[in-house]
Amino acid sequence: MQAAIKKREMKLSDYHITIDKYNELKYFCKQYDEKKRELHKNYGLASASNDGLPKSNTPGNPTERTAIKNMMLQRDIEIIEQTVMEADTTIYKWLLKNVTQGISYEYLNGVPKNRTDFYCSRRYFFYLLSQKK
Repeated sequence: MQAAIKKREMKLSDYHITIDKYNELKYFCKQYDEKKRELHKNYGLASASNDGLPKSNTPGNPTERTAIKNMMLQRDIEIIEQTVMEADTTIYKWLLKNVTQGISYEYLNGVPKNRTDFYCSRRYFFYLLSQKK
């Protein structure tokens, strides 16, 4: 009887991701909920009352600035969501919670993969994200 050969686990360094790059990507993902809230808050009417008095020294169009900011927020949100889907379509909901909220595998209910495979998909997610950022 042969002993089962254990597969070598891939580490982030195997993907050429340094600890500093990993931290940058991790904290980018941690801002996901904040970006979604800000994007939701920015939609709607934001008008200024015109009483003839100057209000600021900022030149330009505030509506344009808000639209540009919303586009940037939407882009960041989409990068995270699309990369989670690319990393593993079977566990994307759980993977999204893990990378954006920091919920560990042990506290995620109903994950259809074992812990080792889950964290392998997580590392692959960070590899894909590092290619996009």
